Amino acid sequence: MISFSDPRAEQDLAAVLARRVARHADKPWVVSGESAYSYGEIDERSSRMAQGFADAGVKAGDTVLLMLPDTVDYIIAWCALAKLGAIEVPVNVHYRGTILTYVINDSGAALMLAHDEYLERVEAVGGDLTSLKEIYMSGEADTNAASRFALHRAEELLAERGWSGTGPRYRDLMAVMYTSGTTGPSKGATITHAHAYEYALGVVEMLELREDDVYYAPLPLFHLAGQFALVYCACIAGATAVLPGTFSAQGFWHDVRHHRATASFLLGAMANFLYGQEPQADDADNPLERVLMVPLIPETEAFRTRFDCLVSTTWGGTEMNCPMRSGFDLVDNKSCGRLADDRYEVRIVDEDDAEVPAGVPGEALVRAKEPWIISNGYWNHPEWTVTAWRNQWFHTGDMLMRDDGGNYYFVDRSKDAIRRRGENISSMEVENEINAHPDVLESAVIPIASQHTEQEVMAVVVAKPGHDLDPADLIRFLEPRMAYFMVPRYVELTGDLPKTPTGKIQKFPLREQGVTPATWDREAEGVKLKR
Repeated sequence: MISFSDPRAEQDLAAVLARRVARHADKPWVVSGESAYSYGEIDERSSRMAQGFADAGVKAGDTVLLMLPDTVDYIIAWCALAKLGAIEVPVNVHYRGTILTYVINDSGAALMLAHDEYLERVEAVGGDLTSLKEIYMSGEADTNAASRFALHRAEELLAERGWSGTGPRYRDLMAVMYTSGTTGPSKGATITHAHAYEYALGVVEMLELREDDVYYAPLPLFHLAGQFALVYCACIAGATAVLPGTFSAQGFWHDVRHHRATASFLLGAMANFLYGQEPQADDADNPLERVLMVPLIPETEAFRTRFDCLVSTTWGGTEMNCPMRSGFDLVDNKSCGRLADDRYEVRIVDEDDAEVPAGVPGEALVRAKEPWIISNGYWNHPEWTVTAWRNQWFHTGDMLMRDDGGNYYFVDRSKDAIRRRGENISSMEVENEINAHPDVLESAVIPIASQHTEQEVMAVVVAKPGHDLDPADLIRFLEPRMAYFMVPRYVELTGDLPKTPTGKIQKFPLREQGVTPATWDREAEGVKLKR
């Protein structure tokens, strides 16, 4: 494993990249498609773009929107803004309409670098945009077309000379990352250079990345995990990062073998899709050695055996980084690790912020021991910052439990925890049992207000292609597998679940929708449970 080699005062991207270029300028840093781009090449092009941004009027501390596909062009723009000391604002390439308007306006950015395929969406909301004035476009769009914005070619940002300014400090803002909004409106979390470095370094440590590794992680670059847990961590380790674009369960192992990838980052949903594929005789015949899986799937041990790889895990988020680390010697297939107590403090508390004992679930609060390695708050929203950081601890909204041995377990999102007739229910635990049904592809469990006060359990379920799923049969399957009070009253069959681009299920639209005329009601159908 690479040792910590970048002094705290030099943990800005410009300084880190300069050190790697000095060590191995010609080594491939990023592989995009069939092309490889060296550390030196990306450094040179991003320096020219940094000067180009400066010539366009961008100054240190200015926000700049990036709405680009997952190619090396994104990495060059990201590095350029970091060198200039400007603040990158990644835009989810799937956004349109109201949420696109919100992110653009909330950022306050006057300039956007975007691929031309997204221009129509920006133009469609142009009348509601308050700050955006100029758009630099990659692709083939006509810059002479009628537009309310000043349109330019992205190539104009590549100046003849490279940037020679002083650049940012490690404590300066590097980015505003808008959260996925799985439980509510997206919030712009402020990310310092030190925060980004710490996130990436954590992945280096958890995957034990080395200079000779080829790291493959199918995560979008507009997401914190895509930039920092793939590209930046490869830079810190001096490794090579492969940009695969969107995740494909069918293409994953082909890509891993083609690129000779030795390490990967998989969200739990991705790992679940890979494990759910029909087993093949050559499943273990692959170069993949190490996987960071977040969260672990129930079949983690079987996954490790089937694909002949080591697995580690963590718990964290955009605002608080990753305070938990498991190592490859997993305690079980449920724990999210132990506290990295050299850098973080974590408390598990009740609704009054009073700490609860081991074995009792509560909300996880996080505080950093090192300066600048977690978010300082939400961009443009001090009221959200005050609420989330009350009592000088960041309130994560995640419910965790700590055992007597110091292992931590994710229980649920606080808004997804269900209280039914005096019993607390983890939606995740119910989902795990539902997903074990042979006809179920995936599910989301949500609370529904009950006429008897408290809540009822509702499951929104997607059947596997070509499989028929009867709700009554599902209930009979679940009954012997869980306590009676956990068995869903309501079952809604659907073709798909709303998700973020990184594969996380968005439950708030399901909660807002609630029970529909198509929802199957166990009580109305007269299905009785045994106690």
